[in-house]
Amino acid sequence: MKIAMIGQKRIPSREGGVEIVVEELSTRLVNLGYEVICYNRSGKHSLDENINIDNSREYKGVKLIKCFTIDKKGLAALTSSFVATIKALFSKADVIHYHAEGPCVMIWIIKWFSKKRVIATIHGLDWQRAKWGGFASKYIKFGEKIAAKYADEIIVLSKNIQKYFKETYNRKTNYIPNGINEPTSMKPDIIRRKYNLKKDSYILFLGRLVPEKGVHYLIKAYQNLNTSKKLVIAGGSSDTNSYKEELISLANNNKNIIFTGFVEGYELAELYSNAYIYCLPSDLEGMPISLLEAMSYGNCCLVSNIPECTEVIEDKGLTFKKSNIKNLELELNKLLQNKKIIEKYQSQAQKYILEKYNWDDIVKKILKLYKDSQI
Repeated sequence: MKIAMIGQKRIPSREGGVEIVVEELSTRLVNLGYEVICYNRSGKHSLDENINIDNSREYKGVKLIKCFTIDKKGLAALTSSFVATIKALFSKADVIHYHAEGPCVMIWIIKWFSKKRVIATIHGLDWQRAKWGGFASKYIKFGEKIAAKYADEIIVLSKNIQKYFKETYNRKTNYIPNGINEPTSMKPDIIRRKYNLKKDSYILFLGRLVPEKGVHYLIKAYQNLNTSKKLVIAGGSSDTNSYKEELISLANNNKNIIFTGFVEGYELAELYSNAYIYCLPSDLEGMPISLLEAMSYGNCCLVSNIPECTEVIEDKGLTFKKSNIKNLELELNKLLQNKKIIEKYQSQAQKYILEKYNWDDIVKKILKLYKDSQI
């Protein structure tokens, strides 16, 4: 069986949760003996300008094909997914796996002109994201409708979105969450030299700098705290440079608020390994990979009380009221004043998350969908 992946920006990359999922899934499928092609975008998107793009044609046995992309907001996903779809249509792929709602607009091309099987993973209700304007939001919502109508199987990452598809389209979906690997904790070396960060000396947010992540709530709440601990905002913008500038303005030259930009590799591992608290103040999520990662490092996690976050942490983390800066400030202050609460959740997080979200089990479930959908 030959499998094509469409919708990711590129692998290998940590530009977003989709890219991490596609890399994990693709490399595991190759290890199981399947042929996998990933149709990558050209352009840098959310990568910092000083980061070089790997133009290799293969990664860990996965074939990589670069697709023409107009690297502009609202056009990158449209152009790259169209080109990828045409390439996949004339390829020998048996199964085409689309990721995210926008790229799913192109599913009809495959279903009208071939007998290839199509799987769609809905990583979140992307049309709700604040960064998109009217046309882009409608286009992404159209992709959701196309997936509901034409995809042989749909995968959703949360039970909340599964309920949404049933109520909106009367469409059966498959709840298969993302997985996580056991990491290696690291002492603060790079982050000590670059940012003067020590173990337990900072509150960490890690993710894309987009409005729905709620980083502005976190900065406003932090500014009201009386603490020597720093606030580290790690991640790059994603078609949202104006929002990034807004966050920098909110920080108001506070030397204890550190913007690292896009991070990966050892620096990323060190940030997770040495945080006092990991905070995810999102208004909207699909299934936050960064939250799984933070818990896999044994972090005490404080998240907004949206279903996509509470489904992940269950009783192994803490919540605050979504969008409520005062409540976020209250919960942060409580954790800053009581190390025993931190230690309680740190002792539970890693074992729980690694057992619940196992990539090998997840790949087996997805493979079953590939095979069940074959004609």
